[in-house]
Amino acid sequence: MNLIQSITFIGSGNVATHLAKNFFRNGFVITEIYSKSLEKATLLASETKSIACNNIKNISDVSDVYIICIKDDFIPENCSKFSFKNKLIVHTSGSISIDDLKGFDNYGIFYPLQTFSKEKEVNIFEVPFCIEANTKINEHKLIELGEALSENVYLINSEQRKKLHLAAVFACNFTNYMYQIANDITRKSDIDFDILKPLILETAKKIQKNTPKSMQTGPAKRKDEAVIKKHLELLTDFPEVQEIYRLITKNIIKNS
Repeated sequence: MNLIQSITFIGSGNVATHLAKNFFRNGFVITEIYSKSLEKATLLASETKSIACNNIKNISDVSDVYIICIKDDFIPENCSKFSFKNKLIVHTSGSISIDDLKGFDNYGIFYPLQTFSKEKEVNIFEVPFCIEANTKINEHKLIELGEALSENVYLINSEQRKKLHLAAVFACNFTNYMYQIANDITRKSDIDFDILKPLILETAKKIQKNTPKSMQTGPAKRKDEAVIKKHLELLTDFPEVQEIYRLITKNIIKNS
């Protein structure tokens, strides 16, 4: 029998939605869904056969674990409103220290390293979960909880997690912004962005078995100054993007 059988979610956004649904599918009892918006809490609660709540002071103390899935800035503020201190309280943030939960007797981190959108399903079995806890018993509980969903569960301390989150911003968020720039360029040239998707997929496939540095290609890698100059000229009307191109090109040349 699992050490954790019932879960309350603080939040109803992307992360809470994916975790709550997947835990529910795997036989866990989802006790309550809290959100400032009763409408959002009710929607997720209806999909997980749980109770919706929009007053954090009214959350019941019957769950085995309380998973906080809200914006980082609001975590300390909301934690201070809990009327119970002995329950296992965890958050899913990549950048908030475990020390921010020291007001509780049992606490930890349950950080899924993935980008989540409500509209798109994710293979939760492949998602890495980063675990940290204030005691070995709580650590064991969270490892077991992570393994109920995924084959990739890691013990990662707060300092490591902050750096991992930073790396993830470069690997995911900044990369996606590059896709946005590429989309703007193609759209303004009356070209379908879809033409770039096989290239994007092949680039992602390459680093599955190779280092990013060894797979670097392009004009900066070749130090092709003529092409680089032409590209910069094409970006004359877009000085911010031109500066991004110039800075990244400079760094690729330096590190090639």
